[in-house]
Amino acid sequence: MLATIPCCENSNTMNDILPSPSIKGQGKKQNGEAQSHSHKQLAYSITDTPPWYLCIFLGIQHYLTALGGLVAVPLILSKSLCLEHDPLTQSYLISTIFFVSGICTLLQVFFGVRLPILQGGTFAFLTPSLAMLSLPAWKCPEWTLNATQVNVSSPEFIEEWQKRIRELQGAIMVASCVQIIVGFSGLIGFLMRFIGPLTIAPTISLVALPLFDSAGTDAGIHWGISAMTIFLIVLFSQYLKNIPVPVPAYGQVKKCHVSKLYLFQIFPVLLGLSISWVISFVLTVTNVFPSAPSAYGYLARTDIKGSVLSQAPWFRIPYPGQWGLPTISLAGVFGIIAGVISSMVESVGDYHACARLVGAPPPPKHAINRGIGIEGIGCLLAGAWGTGNGTTSYSENVGALGITRVGSRMVITAAGCVLLLMGIFGKIGAAFATIPTPVIGGMFLVMFGVITAVGISNLQYVDMNSSRNLFVFGFSIYCGLTVPNWVNKNPELIQTGIPQLDQVVQVLLTTGMFVGGFLGFILDNTIPGSREERGFTTWNQIHEDSEEAQKVSEIYSFPFGIGSKFCTASWLSYVPFWPKPVHGGEAMERDHHLTEENGQISMGWRGKMETRM
Repeated sequence: MLATIPCCENSNTMNDILPSPSIKGQGKKQNGEAQSHSHKQLAYSITDTPPWYLCIFLGIQHYLTALGGLVAVPLILSKSLCLEHDPLTQSYLISTIFFVSGICTLLQVFFGVRLPILQGGTFAFLTPSLAMLSLPAWKCPEWTLNATQVNVSSPEFIEEWQKRIRELQGAIMVASCVQIIVGFSGLIGFLMRFIGPLTIAPTISLVALPLFDSAGTDAGIHWGISAMTIFLIVLFSQYLKNIPVPVPAYGQVKKCHVSKLYLFQIFPVLLGLSISWVISFVLTVTNVFPSAPSAYGYLARTDIKGSVLSQAPWFRIPYPGQWGLPTISLAGVFGIIAGVISSMVESVGDYHACARLVGAPPPPKHAINRGIGIEGIGCLLAGAWGTGNGTTSYSENVGALGITRVGSRMVITAAGCVLLLMGIFGKIGAAFATIPTPVIGGMFLVMFGVITAVGISNLQYVDMNSSRNLFVFGFSIYCGLTVPNWVNKNPELIQTGIPQLDQVVQVLLTTGMFVGGFLGFILDNTIPGSREERGFTTWNQIHEDSEEAQKVSEIYSFPFGIGSKFCTASWLSYVPFWPKPVHGGEAMERDHHLTEENGQISMGWRGKMETRM
């Protein structure tokens, strides 16, 4: 039986955490209005803990949202790794990337930026990886490409693909050290003082805008199925979100009773995917979908990925070095470093987008430093485990937060645990991998649209009546779409005479969020304009507001009281990734108390800091 679900009537939210009456002052009314507004927007805020069963289902929903990207990365790599005709090894790579993504998600939620962001394989690493594997020394022998000649269990074949993935492992592990240094040294946080809304807006928007071709290709495999998926997600998340569904419940006061669950608001993606998946299965077994591989709609069948399900083992634990000792080459390292730069730019944008969607203040510098540093550690682990890829914040799941309005950190913790289990139990992970491609494509169309809108919403801090700001944003967005498109069509024109440099330049110029974000950064910091006009005044007020600062301390500090109870040495204030106990109405709560001594009134100040999980 289900326990009573507070859902939208939940009172234990982040917005209920207010400063003491002595510092509320005249802002009490405004705070109450903002609290009421945020309360209506979110079913669960970042510090809320939904019931355990809801956490599990919401975690599975995030897993399904990331499934397309998680499965696509190893499948795209498999051809260049000579694994085109070895689906069993492909399933091992899929399980490994599930397992490592779960570890990295838990690290990020507990010790990184501490926002509810899922970690997973990144497409930013794919381009340099494929470029490296396309070099003459790493091209697959003809006999590995012929299904009739290859023996996937022979030692020769195993060595062919394992030496390639070991080369990727070494490049990823070395390049990840650059990200670790940039994060934990505070360099990325230092740059944040020059990064405002006109940099963040094009960066976030260009995370999703260039993916229109990929989303359209997946959805276009069968527009009927993808349109049905879109219709169901939009119906549940927008039209039926405020309609409660009666469910049986059990509570301490009322034993067996009926409670109201806002099912459509919390599970729109999971419901939409599940219904479309079941309908696709019915259309497959009734042979409504064509059985000829060349026919339109064949890839919407649910039985074409059956080989992965039948060959995957029930139980297998991935481990570091499972493919052998990593090797290192200069060309691979330089190429992956370009992917690391793109990944960091995307992640900073994702942090701000996620904070906005879950009602949290913008992340402070120490949290951004930790987040990027932990992502570097995640890439190091991904390289050590042999995923053939790194990890980064998943923009698809940031979009899911806006659709579901569930921003709880515990839900992403549950999603990380689900990823770990999917990596261990191969049959379960393989079963989810059979979701038809057009269903995933339909979901992407909704998610990427939300991410684009979140990026543009950062312009609310900027004076958009200014021709300067219109130019900066418009030019950055347009170049972020145009330059990568041209470079992809004319890669042979980038010739510096140094192959490694050519590879780095090509990766950077084909990454839309890097091109747009870099132009926005340069133009915003060089074209004359006041800080108010550029949005920095309003942007910084959010950090300086005393109540927001209290939320910053609660949301972005270490868990379990680490940093305030156990490590209070003064030198820690100089550590770039350590939470700062700021005085003067920011992280310290001022408690004005009047004491009367010998007929005289004196005012005392008492600092009090709380650290919550």
